[in-house]
Amino acid sequence: MSTPRIPPITEPSDEVVELYVKGGMRAPDGTTLNIFATLAHHPALLRRWLVFAAHVMSKNTLTPRDRELLILRVGVRCNSKYEFGQHHVIAQRSDISIEEIERTKVGPDDPAWSAFDAALLRAADELHDDSRISDHTWVVLAERYTTEQMLDVVFTVGNYHLVSMALNSCGVELDEGIPDTL
Repeated sequence: MSTPRIPPITEPSDEVVELYVKGGMRAPDGTTLNIFATLAHHPALLRRWLVFAAHVMSKNTLTPRDRELLILRVGVRCNSKYEFGQHHVIAQRSDISIEEIERTKVGPDDPAWSAFDAALLRAADELHDDSRISDHTWVVLAERYTTEQMLDVVFTVGNYHLVSMALNSCGVELDEGIPDTL
């Protein structure tokens, strides 16, 4: 897509500005991220989605590393340049090397992954392909994860799958400084 189907709002309403301030939706340079400026066309949706998205991004029971591996793999599987690009940057702050970030493109069958990391990536693939985690993958993850963490795996993948659908359908452009690495 060469131009966004829904362009980001450049002059948001007071209600949306309040959401921006409360939700920390700014890029490091202080500008509003394109995803939020696009969703600002529907303030009620943005307000309600942010509650769930905040849980997934910063209040769930997964480590930042595990969360980011899942999100990167969703970005790959959904062919979402925006999602993968944003989380390429975030993953580097979450104990994931650039080499590992690039390996998420290969997926769980890359032999360099630990059995657990491969199971995380496989869970994202299985949820994408089959809308469920297989028994084998579930057992591997459940050896280390609590029930809450297992639920957070499913809901992390689900949230970012939904977000990728919106990003791709709306044609949300990469933010300034975010690499096109997918």
